[in-house]
Amino acid sequence: MPAKPITSITLVQAQAIVGAALEYARGNAFPPMTIAVLDAAGKLVAFAREDGSSLLREPIARGKAHGALNMGVGSRSLAAMAAARPAFVNSLIALADGNLVPGPGGVLVHDEDDRLVGAVGVSGHLPDDDEVCAIHGITAAGLRADPGA
Repeated sequence: MPAKPITSITLVQAQAIVGAALEYARGNAFPPMTIAVLDAAGKLVAFAREDGSSLLREPIARGKAHGALNMGVGSRSLAAMAAARPAFVNSLIALADGNLVPGPGGVLVHDEDDRLVGAVGVSGHLPDDDEVCAIHGITAAGLRADPGA
């Protein structure tokens, strides 16, 4: 079976993800959030950093999304991998120049044909809550979220 072609998330979809994720965070009284939406090639499509979000939130959000794309699994799977094989994951982080954060909140994005179109990284609250924000945004944009196992 031939591989499915990689397509990219659109700006409209990426902006919808950011908007819905922030709306979810505000509705749940989360601290200031930072959200990065990358296309399938790892390029930034949309980004938001709420007022008061700490300075490291940007590289964390991008690192969660990049890590998911770099390894082809949601960052929840990377967190499990880091717990089981820390030396291996530390090597991956070094090889990725820090663009791999092994904690929940980096979610792969698939279109209606199950093609990988990008990834979302969220940082600002507890990792599980970051992940829920990403999933909520992706789903609200009519796409499928893959946070990993």
